[in-house]
Amino acid sequence: MSDFLITFRVQSQIFKSMVTINSNQNFKGNDRLLFGMIFGVLAFWLFAQTTLNIAPVMAADLGVENNLMNIAVSITALFSGIFIVVFGNLSDRWGRVRTVQLGFVLSILGSLLVGLTPSGNLAETFLITGRIFQGLSGAFIMPASLALVKAYWEGAERQRAISLWSIGSWGGSGFAALFGGLMAANVGWRWIFFGAVALSVVGLIMMRGTPESKASQQGNYKIDFAGIFTFMVMMVGFQVVATQGSNLGWSSPLTIGILAVSILATVVFIRMGNRNPDSFIDFKLFKNMTYTGATISNFLLNATAGILIVAMTLIQLGGDLSAQEAGMLTLGYAIAIVAFIRVGEKLLRKFGPRKPMIWGSIIVVIAILLLMPTHFFINSYKLMVVIAFTLFGLGLAFYATPSTDAALSALPDDKVGSGSGIYKMASSLGASFGVAISAAVLTAFSNDPEPIRWIEGVISYLGRQDNTAIREAAFFAFGINLLMALGAIVSIMATIPKKTN
Repeated sequence: MSDFLITFRVQSQIFKSMVTINSNQNFKGNDRLLFGMIFGVLAFWLFAQTTLNIAPVMAADLGVENNLMNIAVSITALFSGIFIVVFGNLSDRWGRVRTVQLGFVLSILGSLLVGLTPSGNLAETFLITGRIFQGLSGAFIMPASLALVKAYWEGAERQRAISLWSIGSWGGSGFAALFGGLMAANVGWRWIFFGAVALSVVGLIMMRGTPESKASQQGNYKIDFAGIFTFMVMMVGFQVVATQGSNLGWSSPLTIGILAVSILATVVFIRMGNRNPDSFIDFKLFKNMTYTGATISNFLLNATAGILIVAMTLIQLGGDLSAQEAGMLTLGYAIAIVAFIRVGEKLLRKFGPRKPMIWGSIIVVIAILLLMPTHFFINSYKLMVVIAFTLFGLGLAFYATPSTDAALSALPDDKVGSGSGIYKMASSLGASFGVAISAAVLTAFSNDPEPIRWIEGVISYLGRQDNTAIREAAFFAFGINLLMALGAIVSIMATIPKKTN
């Protein structure tokens, strides 16, 4: 989805005694640098995320199974989320400009692999490897670029830069379904990823000449390999259970074993993190309640990206629409998020972050509720989809800048890279798990040939009856997303102060 979308204590532990410094103290951010970084964000959120819509087209063209395609869709955000904290930390030491540039290189490599994926035996290798590289590119670019925004912009100019950056992430994800459908129908889905290569090259060129920004360090830097490995085991295990649980069998020994290992890895990860002074995640950062609320709600609201894959699959498989026709129904989402994201900035200045974050989340709840009447006739439901996605974009637009500014403003300068990494980790992991869980619920219920009796006793499905299974499945998948949006509201109300200085 469209922005979600971006660490806990890392800097103070890793660098022991750090102060942010720049190689050019007088340098001020300009639009050339800003838009160069935004192109990198777009390569991830706009181009790479088109798979939320074009997955059925890609799967048919490459001859791969839907289960594998679901993994390819979600694995990009998963790897971005796993490593975004690590590279957010390292960017403060390596240099934030250099880190963004390395991200562009990974984006080029990953996009080429996906675009050149052959049909047949090598399809899985090319596709999954390319999608992993695309995820890693986001892990390099997003926290380092946000750190550069804080380093090189101040005051109202910083808020403007955050708004434009947010248009790249949230707005990019808003246009992804429409853009992907149009490209797939008119020039072929492969050209989406060749276009990502071109965009990354342009962004790389636009960043040339930018003075480096990094943190001074004292003492030895120690990479927390044990923590990173444990975190990977934890996240990959949960992802496998979410995406493959129905395929493997929810009560099968393999599924239960993977889940048990993931839970054990979670316990070990937390215990090691609390004991290791060089842990790549420091949970004490969450003592700042504003930062905590922004990060948790960011995770949950990005998880509602699952409505995209559910709606697009439902409309295409249940309503016999093409990817282009389905993508056109999301046009209001894209327009609303771009048109209103700076309204969120103005609401932030007038009310502080709490109110616009809550308002935005409530609008997202309304949007999901409008998607849940899957028993309507297709023409009526298409109208509901248009209205719902327009409101979805409006809600995210209200939420995006206040949330991002709240998170960044709560961070000291020596933790901005790692803190940005945590915030964007929440975006990526939220989107990854939201999509994975939504797709898993949709697949599990739609594959069951038996209708759900109690639903049929309450809801009368109008029109065609041969697609009832996927309509029932979509209802439950949307319900999961509704719970996530409600959770975002609760987290904001519990953590974001009513008044800020």
